[in-house]
Amino acid sequence: MFTGIIEELGEVLALERTADAAVITVRAPLAVSDAAHGDSIAVSGVCLTVIDQTPDTFRADVMAQTLAMSTIGSLTVGDTVNLERAARVGDRLGGHIVQGHVDGTSTVISVTPGEAWSVLRFSLDDALAPLVVDKGSISVSGVSLTVSSVGQKASGDAADGAAAGAADGGHWFEVSLIPETLTATTLGTLRPGDRVNIETDILARHVERLVSLGLTTRSGS
Repeated sequence: MFTGIIEELGEVLALERTADAAVITVRAPLAVSDAAHGDSIAVSGVCLTVIDQTPDTFRADVMAQTLAMSTIGSLTVGDTVNLERAARVGDRLGGHIVQGHVDGTSTVISVTPGEAWSVLRFSLDDALAPLVVDKGSISVSGVSLTVSSVGQKASGDAADGAAAGAADGGHWFEVSLIPETLTATTLGTLRPGDRVNIETDILARHVERLVSLGLTTRSGS
């Protein structure tokens, strides 16, 4: 379990691919300072398990589903990733409850810089749109953020940059990033067309599942 508060920026040292999996090696001095074999570390929002480590690096297995659902498989040597160690019981919950089980990826549609912040708009798959609400929580590449706006491109509108030709219905969400987030995470380097991992709020997931099964209330009948 994580909180979406990034502790350090790590560097990808290797991504060794096999037929249906991979092993990633990341330089992460802080993350491994108290890590042990089997510990969880979130890598750009993806919960991975430490299988080996040195004083400043760790290695983790990445299964086929993770490669398909996230941006991990497209990482290359030298790439920067957001890192967070698993939360301790009793710690302050500075962000929100993040599992490290991403729902998939989103594409940056636009980056609008302000005097002291930037507004980033991301594409949103149709299936995930009901789970993302204005002023709700969302994890973007492992960073706990507050949704500042949600919407859908009107049917007659021109395509929005990287979202052109998307298979979804044109749903999008925006987040407003303060200078600290822009400099302390990888989000400050994002440009239109870049992909990110997203994880919707766990409470929204459970509510959607209950509604889909017709079990919004519990009864003995």
